[in-house]
Amino acid sequence: MVTAEDILEEKGDRMLCVPPDTILHDAILMMLNHNVGSVLVEDNGRMLGIWSERDLLRHSIQAGFRPAEARIRDYMVSPVTSVPHSDTLFNLMDKFLGLRIRHLLVEKEGRPIGLLSAGDVMKATLELKNRELKALNAMVSWDYYEDWRWKPRP
Repeated sequence: MVTAEDILEEKGDRMLCVPPDTILHDAILMMLNHNVGSVLVEDNGRMLGIWSERDLLRHSIQAGFRPAEARIRDYMVSPVTSVPHSDTLFNLMDKFLGLRIRHLLVEKEGRPIGLLSAGDVMKATLELKNRELKALNAMVSWDYYEDWRWKPRP
């Protein structure tokens, strides 16, 4: 069974973290430079929150919203939803869909080891289904059908 840790091993465990006093504009530039959709807000090893491109969109229509001056601590989503490293692929999908979120922090032995997006889990699901389909096709090939003949009873 594929777990959160397995997906992280394939994807990589890099987490983009910023301190709570980071200016939103700087966080946006960091996200663009690393081609990611979110940053974690960390203070002394504790994950305080997460801020994503969706949060930027949501806050951009608020009166007085100024990314060049605003601090990420005032706009982050807190707390960050976390899952154990042993959560299965199907449990992860259930959490993404049930909680209607896009990111999950993966923890092992009480410490964060990576961040998964809904896209990461979707990709892992498609790869699993592709492997299963290839295995099924290998079991039932055309040779099976060509060699099979119905023989009537005498």
